[in-house]
Amino acid sequence: MAYKLICVDVDGTLLTSRHKITERTKKVLLQAHRQNIHIVVSTGRMYTDAEYFSNLIGVKSPVIASNGAFIKEKDNDKVIFKDVLGENLSFQLLELFRRYDTRPYFCTPNKFYYGNILFKFFYLATRFIGSRSNSLDMEFVYSWKRWQRILQKEKENIVKCEVIYRKPALIHELRQELKNIDQLEIADSSKHNIEITRKGVSKGKAVAMLAAFYQIKPEEIITIGDSENDISMIEYAGLGIAMENALDSVKQKADYITDSNDREGVANAISKFVLQK
Repeated sequence: MAYKLICVDVDGTLLTSRHKITERTKKVLLQAHRQNIHIVVSTGRMYTDAEYFSNLIGVKSPVIASNGAFIKEKDNDKVIFKDVLGENLSFQLLELFRRYDTRPYFCTPNKFYYGNILFKFFYLATRFIGSRSNSLDMEFVYSWKRWQRILQKEKENIVKCEVIYRKPALIHELRQELKNIDQLEIADSSKHNIEITRKGVSKGKAVAMLAAFYQIKPEEIITIGDSENDISMIEYAGLGIAMENALDSVKQKADYITDSNDREGVANAISKFVLQK
């Protein structure tokens, strides 16, 4: 099979546990790209963060960000798809978080708003240890009233909301309430977070949109991931690949299981199914 589109998740997939892309992985992805294959970073991260990793690889393909809520071409600055939460849903979420005394995170394609000051220290630490060299446009939101003003101002731009927590048991009731809101799509990219977008948004739908945009058949697509939010794109692709470190639920849906992110699973899979062909 001549593959034309490869979509790769970032955390737990493209990145090692030390949040690095190995030189061999970059080389393999670039080789595939030079064979006229679109190498698409597909992540829950905001667009500017996703774009950074795409640029780090050295490819010119589009980027799928915020779990598919935002798709953009890098070369011509064309927005292929954008689906915002909207003012009403954002305020509904804010009220729910206030009741649970949970500090949320909201993001536009280009800006990250955070309610927990500890996130700033984590972000600075990752830059200090060298696992991140890009800077993000971020703003700490210190009060519920401030959140209201920001969500009003950014009502046409908020594409995703997120809750990050340490103890899953403490967040169970909140998760159930979120699932009861019909207009929301709820997904996890780790055991410590809840990612929230508008209903119908998913990486799988985003990959399907790109396939239609470029007139590519599902059987000409490879997707690689490790978490719950990767299942939809793994199911859609002709060849859905799970990392060895992936959740069991992801592995069960995959056509093939590659090595872990710390053993260059992405590079090994692409070498096997693309370059060696």
